[in-house]
Amino acid sequence: MTTSVIVLAAGKGTRMNSALPKVLQPLGGEPLLAHVLSAARALSPAAIHVVVGHGMDAVRRACDGDDLRWVEQAEQLGTGHAVTQALPYLEAGTALVLYGDVPLVPAETLAALCTAASGGVALLVMTAPDPTGYGRILRQDGGAVLGIVEERDATPAQRRIGEVNTGLMAISVAMLRRYLPAIQPSNAQGEYYLTDVIGLAVAEGVPVQTVSVQHAEDALGVNDKAQLAIVERVLQRRRAEALMRGGVTVVDPARLDVRGELICGRDVFIDVNCVFEGRVILGDGVRIGAQSVVRDCELAAGVDVRPFSHLEGSRVGAAARIGPYARLRPGADLAPDTHVGNFVEIKQARVGRGSKINHLSYIGDAEVGCNVNVGAGTITCNYDGVNKHRTVIGDGAFIGSGSQLVAPVTVGEGATVGAGTTLRKDAPPRQLTVGGGRQVTLSHWRRPQSKDRTDG
Repeated sequence: MTTSVIVLAAGKGTRMNSALPKVLQPLGGEPLLAHVLSAARALSPAAIHVVVGHGMDAVRRACDGDDLRWVEQAEQLGTGHAVTQALPYLEAGTALVLYGDVPLVPAETLAALCTAASGGVALLVMTAPDPTGYGRILRQDGGAVLGIVEERDATPAQRRIGEVNTGLMAISVAMLRRYLPAIQPSNAQGEYYLTDVIGLAVAEGVPVQTVSVQHAEDALGVNDKAQLAIVERVLQRRRAEALMRGGVTVVDPARLDVRGELICGRDVFIDVNCVFEGRVILGDGVRIGAQSVVRDCELAAGVDVRPFSHLEGSRVGAAARIGPYARLRPGADLAPDTHVGNFVEIKQARVGRGSKINHLSYIGDAEVGCNVNVGAGTITCNYDGVNKHRTVIGDGAFIGSGSQLVAPVTVGEGATVGAGTTLRKDAPPRQLTVGGGRQVTLSHWRRPQSKDRTDG
């Protein structure tokens, strides 16, 4: 049977106290809505209709796709009203109604919900330890569903019911076309509740099926930043568990953040408080030291990233050593067996096999050959205020500490640049080049002294 998905994403999210629409609040490195759309796409539905309102343009920019149909709900009058906006575009079959702020429901659960509907209607329910805020499932003595009562409209006895509605529903499109026009805003909120279709179905003798979530946290919704933090930790725990089942050593799963896609080889080690963003690939035996941030990088086998290092948009060859306190910026490309040490920054630079840049240096817009030693405090002066210029350092060169290489400049193969040199012209291969003025000592010079002063 054909399945169409409707995602309700029009709410402003007032309790977020944010200029960002609620469904764009970040979860695991993506908007809340992106997680819902990912689960929906796993079902290969006939269409995905996203009902938007507040911040519509921003939502579309963030989550647009060729498989999405955007439907505007100009005035937010409740969930029933929202689904009505999508009704003209639905094909015959089953409609699966999802919420843009309920991001953790697995695709397998959604598939089970659609199967349970089977031309009728099915609800996703759960038994909540604290049902506050949820609509309660009303059942006959035999267990058949009678309807759903929202908490604001419930009696004290009904509020003690633990089985609650998650809001997710699969229902025949034909039933939606029949029932939605009959819904009235006769409730405390003065809104059109989608859940009222359940009472209408029961009145017609249509059995209402229920599917229970496997874990209560699957159906957690997000209305404020506190709830967003709770859902974030659930997601991160699941990601950490998946990594560990794949053989990754995660020292403390509660102190790991994966905000994108993390692909790991065998025997990867991740210390505490590490953050991975974008797409990160870690080869066999990679070690990531504590407090490190890695974004959109590929690290080959045996790379050792020491604590407090930041890597972004970079490639690192096998058995390289990075950090501690190193920064690789976009375009850094390190060959195998390289060393980049503490307080070294590399940007748009290729560093050849076996080269070492161990201390307090900046290498930008450069080509560094193999087996080069770059001394402490070396700077490639690559920017003239308007344009970037390139520095080339040949294989086997030695750059003395405290040197400035003013690009464009080339250091020849096997050349030595003396410590403290400001290199403005090319250094020839296999020769020593030194720069700087003649050292002078002024024996009669005296350091300025502060004058005594009295307050008058």
